[in-house]
Amino acid sequence: MRPLPENKLDPRVKNVWRINDGIWITLVCGLVVGMVQLLRLLSAHSDLVGALTLAGGVAWVVLMVLWLVVLPPIRYVRWRYQITDDYLDIARGIVWRKRFVIPFIRVQNTDTRQGPILRLFGLASVTVSTAAGRHEIPGLDAAEADVLRDKAAELARIAREDV
Repeated sequence: MRPLPENKLDPRVKNVWRINDGIWITLVCGLVVGMVQLLRLLSAHSDLVGALTLAGGVAWVVLMVLWLVVLPPIRYVRWRYQITDDYLDIARGIVWRKRFVIPFIRVQNTDTRQGPILRLFGLASVTVSTAAGRHEIPGLDAAEADVLRDKAAELARIAREDV
């Protein structure tokens, strides 16, 4: 088996993950608690509704600790990528580990993406598209992402010319 790719993401991506995950967890738990409160208005079982609200609050705290404290460092360590003259190698995953080796002959398009949270931290993501799907390298320094995108596009162009 080939060794893991050498390059890591920018460490600031952990904060981006924390903010994104915190927003989603809060929205979902808030929606669930809101539905439970609506049930309280429509039902005579207020003890059950109170218990469900408490359970929702506990679930929110547990999820926030897990996704904001425990998972980002582990996720960061597992994310790796490497670009060679022939392929892009991506390794990621905590429980289900995935490894993608994308030959540049198969690359159709390369993009950079930068949402508001990534932009706040000066980061961007690079997306490499093939006929089989899209592969994203999140959380690179914005300048590094531009260089990686351009290098991948150039290597894909060279690979197509060699055929």
